[in-house]
Amino acid sequence: MTPGIAGRPFPVTSDAIDGKAPLTPTAKLVVGIIAQGPELLSEAEAAVEQEFGSITRRSDVLPFDLTDYYEPEMGRGLVRRWVGLKGVVAVDRLPGLKLQSIRLEARFSVRGRRRVNLDPGLLSLHNFVLATTKDFAHRIFLHDGIRAEVTLIYQSGLFRPLEWTYADYRSETCHRFLADCRRDLVADSRSQEPGDSGP
Repeated sequence: MTPGIAGRPFPVTSDAIDGKAPLTPTAKLVVGIIAQGPELLSEAEAAVEQEFGSITRRSDVLPFDLTDYYEPEMGRGLVRRWVGLKGVVAVDRLPGLKLQSIRLEARFSVRGRRRVNLDPGLLSLHNFVLATTKDFAHRIFLHDGIRAEVTLIYQSGLFRPLEWTYADYRSETCHRFLADCRRDLVADSRSQEPGDSGP
């Protein structure tokens, strides 16, 4: 044990003592999609599957009407869905996954305006973490302009929002979908290697 905060020791693993790098944790890749209507949503899903691998779960489709944040750029009548990807990924891939999503959004843009918004996140057994380019007090800088935000925590069998959690991520539809993905994660973690969710 080594000295920690307020006199509490930090545990030291045998790998740390031996100078070995510990294994990178893995998580389930979940992508949130907002699009200009059902047809474009289907096109975005197909593009996500081509970019990141097989989609194994889809949430119900919801009207994206809890905020008008995206209306000036994307217009009205927006719809929202979350999709879960096959397998697990190493958590240190999150910045790269966000950058891939930004490039994918650009493919659907018209005259510099997005018609699709893609938000990759990583679901672990303990929380759900989103990637973002926007800075704020509760977000941690990773690299290449990408930050991480703990959006939900999993506690006592439930997903629990935090002070800054977006309204749609507080919804029963989202939590029910993530609970299904969490069960998939348990099974995938037992049977697959990191990186099986896509190229």
